[in-house]
Amino acid sequence: MATKKKTLKKPSVKAPKSAPATGTATAQPQAQPDPTALSIGDLKNLSTILDVASTRGAFKANEMAGVGFLYNKLQAFLAKVAPEQTPEATAGAPATAPATAEGK
Repeated sequence: MATKKKTLKKPSVKAPKSAPATGTATAQPQAQPDPTALSIGDLKNLSTILDVASTRGAFKANEMAGVGFLYNKLQAFLAKVAPEQTPEATAGAPATAPATAEGK
């Protein structure tokens, strides 16, 4: 019967496990990013898409002024927001480019 009492004590151990699970449930909404948020990378990709689409003639002549205005506005915003990231990216790019050129 002593073993049965020890078995009964194990379910009481499960009760504290459920308490951290509740704390974890509260932490999950904080850890999940907003799926509708735009990042700097998203905006850079949008800039590239506008450039490629205009190069391929996806816009009519009367639409080019609006597209160009939006593209210039986006480029100005990216220049303001991302100058801190540019030196890091530039520092990594020259190291990669010569290694690729040497490899060819």
